[in-house]
Amino acid sequence: MGIFKEETHDSSSSSMTYATRWKHESLSKISVAAIALIAITLTVLLFVSIQERKQVYLVIDGHVSAVETHHAMLQEMLNEQAVMLRPEDKVSVSLNSSLKDGDKVHIQRAVEINVTADGQSVTRFITQGTVKDAVKQLGITLDVHDKVFPELNTKITDKLDIKVVRINKQIVERVEAIPFRVIKTSDPTIVKGNVKVVQNGQSGAIVQQIEKIYQDGQFVTMSLVGQVVKSQVQDQIVAVGTKVEQPKPIVLASTVASNKTSKKAKVTNVSKENNQASKAGVDFKYKKVLKNVSMTAYSSEEPGIGTRTASGTRVTEGRTIAVDTSVIPMGWWVYIEGIGFRRAEDTGGAIKGNKIDVYYDSLQNARNFGRKNGRTIYVIGPVKPELN
Repeated sequence: MGIFKEETHDSSSSSMTYATRWKHESLSKISVAAIALIAITLTVLLFVSIQERKQVYLVIDGHVSAVETHHAMLQEMLNEQAVMLRPEDKVSVSLNSSLKDGDKVHIQRAVEINVTADGQSVTRFITQGTVKDAVKQLGITLDVHDKVFPELNTKITDKLDIKVVRINKQIVERVEAIPFRVIKTSDPTIVKGNVKVVQNGQSGAIVQQIEKIYQDGQFVTMSLVGQVVKSQVQDQIVAVGTKVEQPKPIVLASTVASNKTSKKAKVTNVSKENNQASKAGVDFKYKKVLKNVSMTAYSSEEPGIGTRTASGTRVTEGRTIAVDTSVIPMGWWVYIEGIGFRRAEDTGGAIKGNKIDVYYDSLQNARNFGRKNGRTIYVIGPVKPELN
């Protein structure tokens, strides 16, 4: 029989205790190592995080603010700061750009404007600048006479309304007739009371250049910008006789007949003396006298006036006046104290009652005339009195 070695209870218990103790000590060491590793990792991460934080300057519409961030990209930093961008906003660098400490990022916000041009209105978002910049960004071409409201150098603001008005100027020609004047001269070889045409009158013609202005296709105003004489006017010259014939011998009739003739002559003389006046060396009869008449002046150089009167004649300085035809009939001659003889050839919307408008070729002379009140006017008739 072999030798049987018997293991005791104490040996077995000692082995188990050693294994347990070794296991416990190993777990403790592992735990301490793990905690140390975690601590080291957190320390490293914190150090790295501190090292990665950077300061970036945001400049939004000229306002500067300093921002601290650990994000590496601009878009991430903007999201962190809740900075929202429109597609029309301008950013100085790409949103995918990486950030470095001390970087400066410029952002220019777009504003809303409403632009009306060529019959259409559009709303756009553009970056701030001037009206001129906005018009250029929208691709609107301006001609030399076009107008923009507000002015081109106006700064853009939110909700600004911009209007482009197209200005079109056209030059047209208009032919105006120039009536000839009748000039009377004294002729001592012709018996008084007789006349003789020395030179026939001939009307002339003038070509006027009229500038018409249209705004967005609508006619606005017109003005005279030039004129050229097409044909010269030739005045009519009339010789008026001044020769006095010797009186023929008078055959005396009966006394009764002579008395009747004398009475008749006296009656005739009295009739001629009624409503007669002598002004500027001219004796004339008048129909009525207007007192306290107010006077103004006008000119064909004013926009929209033109040179054709309401009676169809051409306005002439020294002759034409505008009247209320219910007071002074159209075509009648008058004598104005301090002015002279004038003819009623035109009317006007503001010419009512005892008021007249005196015509001047020059707009400056018309303005210098001003307003004159308290004048006396003799209303004569359709025939102009002649020099004595």
